[in-house]
Amino acid sequence: MQTFLRILPYLWPRNAPGLRLRVAICLALMILAKIASVAVPWLYKATIDALAHHPGDALVAIPIGLIAAYGLTRVIQQVFAQAQDALFVRVLQRATRVLSLEVFDKLCGLSLGFHLDRRVGALARSIKRGTDGLDVILRLALFRTGPAILELVFVTAILWVAFDWRFAAIVFATIGGYVLFTFGVTEWRLKFRRMMNARDGVVAALTTDALVNIETVKAFGNETLESRRLDVALAELEDAAVLSKGSLAITNAGQAAIISAGLIGLMALAAAGIRDGAMTVGDFVLVNTYLLQLYMPLNLLGLAYQQMRQGMADMEALFGMLDETPEVADAPDAHPLPSGPGEIAFRHVAFAYGDGKPLLHDIDFIVPAGTKTAIVGASGSGKSTVARLLLRFYDATAGAIEIDGHDLRAVTQASLRRAVGLVPQDAALFNDTIGANIAYGRANATPEEIDAAAKVARIRHFVVHQPNKYDTLVGERGLKLSGGERQRVAIARAVLKNPPILIFDEATSSLDTATEADIQQTLEHASVDRTTLVIAHRLSTVVDADQILVMAKGRIVERGRHAELLAASGAYATLWAAQQRAEVLESELRATRAAERNDIL
Repeated sequence: MQTFLRILPYLWPRNAPGLRLRVAICLALMILAKIASVAVPWLYKATIDALAHHPGDALVAIPIGLIAAYGLTRVIQQVFAQAQDALFVRVLQRATRVLSLEVFDKLCGLSLGFHLDRRVGALARSIKRGTDGLDVILRLALFRTGPAILELVFVTAILWVAFDWRFAAIVFATIGGYVLFTFGVTEWRLKFRRMMNARDGVVAALTTDALVNIETVKAFGNETLESRRLDVALAELEDAAVLSKGSLAITNAGQAAIISAGLIGLMALAAAGIRDGAMTVGDFVLVNTYLLQLYMPLNLLGLAYQQMRQGMADMEALFGMLDETPEVADAPDAHPLPSGPGEIAFRHVAFAYGDGKPLLHDIDFIVPAGTKTAIVGASGSGKSTVARLLLRFYDATAGAIEIDGHDLRAVTQASLRRAVGLVPQDAALFNDTIGANIAYGRANATPEEIDAAAKVARIRHFVVHQPNKYDTLVGERGLKLSGGERQRVAIARAVLKNPPILIFDEATSSLDTATEADIQQTLEHASVDRTTLVIAHRLSTVVDADQILVMAKGRIVERGRHAELLAASGAYATLWAAQQRAEVLESELRATRAAERNDIL
């Protein structure tokens, strides 16, 4: 019932008088259609009685008129039914559109932690099932369940008034037994539907993961492995579907038995009435016709209830998403971050994820506006977490983070993220054109501004030599471009955004040495006159930083400029020496391989 009450606003939308008028007209048409429906058997009865009592040719006009009225009434019934379907389609499509947009906006507004704990394929399947469920529920509630109940009331009243209470009593008993049986069995079946939904989500997630990461699948030759994993999930889905469909057969058989018992009872009463002379042949036909008409709405009512409960189960997950509370939310009195030079201050910041395990301890530093600060350290030291906190993907558990003296928790997330540009380690590109991916930094940018940003990112030369230039498609996740080209597109996107603060989160660590050196020059060019925070793995890329922070186990253990830290012979000097040795070994290995190739040639 709670789920159904949440659906009603989509059926009767606010600030949409046109849609409400459509719903009202549909309800009126539904009532008129049902009145015509219960009138049809009376015309049928009158025609039969006229033929039975007045078989002479002189009165042939009477049954012809009744037959014409009978046919016309059936046509009117169908016209009303089709008209309500045509009018309601706008209401239904608008409801689906509004709900889909609400869910999408909610998902986009949820914190990063929510999405890291979910699988994209399963989320997409839940949304699809939920919106389909809304379609099913609204259609069945308004045009199946409502008309079925209305027709049952009309027919029961007519049988009671026209004949006697025993006809109505049998109808009531049939309806009551049918409804109780249907509701009880459907609730029992619901667990099978939920099981099938859960396993269907697993199938969707596995399929999406494999196709999104198809390059990795092929590189490791794991097509068979992915097929086996999917087959196991499909087998579990098959078992759940068999249980769900098998229980449906039990439901249908029980419903048919109850309806048949009611049919037998009513037909026996009608036959007795004819024997006693209290009923005519036309009355017998009338009762039989109403029985057939009762069977259809009862059958539809049972089927509608089953489908509506399944639709409700499908929508539970959807409304569950709408009920999710973001881990990071704007304060009620949050204000936009004022434009400023972009000074960053971390003041004794500590952070722990939801499990409570501390990750950062007493992080305290200032990045003066227009300067470059680098954060270095071993993997797992907490470097990237600092960047996520600055973007407020998470809130610090202690301390404060400020930009130009404004606590991030006091400003809106949208204004904060407008002030910060991010170039990540793995540049995420949309399956669109190069121009569209660059323009993602500022949707209203002109072609000239996009071209200028590409020039700053040093990718313009590559783009203009493509046959389609900025209309060149980058492929899924940008895989048609090289790693360096993807990074340059990401840099151009950040430059076009034109924020006072730039974050480079290990933006070159996945590239080869030669490409890294080239991208490094691009980063330096893009950082001019901006406050820059560089999360770096290779120390050689940050030797020119105004300040270097060395992190270990979630703490800042050293800070200073490159030369100062080398002279201190501490953690930074140790990391530097280790990387220098690795680079020498790598250089020697490349030279050896080159010499071997020359010898072969």
